[in-house]
Amino acid sequence: MAANSRCEESAVQALIVDHAVSGGLRLGAAPDPVPRPNEVLVSVSAVSLNYGDIQDNVDNAPDGSVPGWEAAGVVVQEADDGSGPPVGTPVVSFGWTGGWAKLRAVDTAFLGVVPVEADLGAMATVPVAGVSALAALDRIGPLLGRRVLVTGATGGVGRYAVQLGRLGGAEVFAMTGDPARHGATLRTLGADAVVSSPAEVDGLLDGVVDAVGGRVLVEAFARLTRNGTLVAVGHVTQEAETFPVGALLSRPGQDNRSIATFLMPEATDVGRGMTWLAGRVAAGAVDPGIAWRGDWTSVAEAVELLRSRGLSGKAVLDLG
Repeated sequence: MAANSRCEESAVQALIVDHAVSGGLRLGAAPDPVPRPNEVLVSVSAVSLNYGDIQDNVDNAPDGSVPGWEAAGVVVQEADDGSGPPVGTPVVSFGWTGGWAKLRAVDTAFLGVVPVEADLGAMATVPVAGVSALAALDRIGPLLGRRVLVTGATGGVGRYAVQLGRLGGAEVFAMTGDPARHGATLRTLGADAVVSSPAEVDGLLDGVVDAVGGRVLVEAFARLTRNGTLVAVGHVTQEAETFPVGALLSRPGQDNRSIATFLMPEATDVGRGMTWLAGRVAAGAVDPGIAWRGDWTSVAEAVELLRSRGLSGKAVLDLG
């Protein structure tokens, strides 16, 4: 009995990969995380789901593992090495696994401090979508007075990129497959124009944040002006990027163009970026674009919507 009691005390409630159930996830008990010296323990209140997270950490993960990139909550144990915030600090966190549990160990470099009383569900959307958009725009360079196209603009990264581009002073073109349906929303977020293809942009572009890939990436690259940069942040389509002969050669007015990719945690100061973005979201200056929200007992519904590409925005689970 004593051994069983100790086992129960060391378990934490979590979403666990189980390929035998609908959605591939079930609520269950997982071992308590054991923090390294540079990690804090966070009591998690809300998590955000991403399509890539479902692919990498659910569909291609072993049964019994705890997935989850993004989670927001409150620090309940400080890092032994003295880094990171003190106990009681509300935070948003990023990690490659372990986020979808009531307790998470997090590297202090991947923590953002959030305003007190902020909606932790909204904060949970910041790490992947928000920081990816921020890092992509950083790659393009100073935005004031420049012309930027955001493809896949209704997705999580796209919505953040439209808003951050506008905040940075860019003229923002938002691309969506259905401008009639999404045009008003994208203009409210800050788009100067809404298009259905790169070819509809009048004139050349200084930068592109591309979340679509395939033919769209190729067409968008062709719209870059001299020193322009296309940053590839996603690949919704399964199309290959096939460039026509001569597309990558220099030409008058279009010299020195580049295509950039990045691994999000290494592309920018993640902690600083998350803290800054959390402040903007909490203040209402940036809309996190939560398209679906529910209790984590409804995770199968959220997973199905993500797999079917049925969401225009972010999915959030409250852990209760």
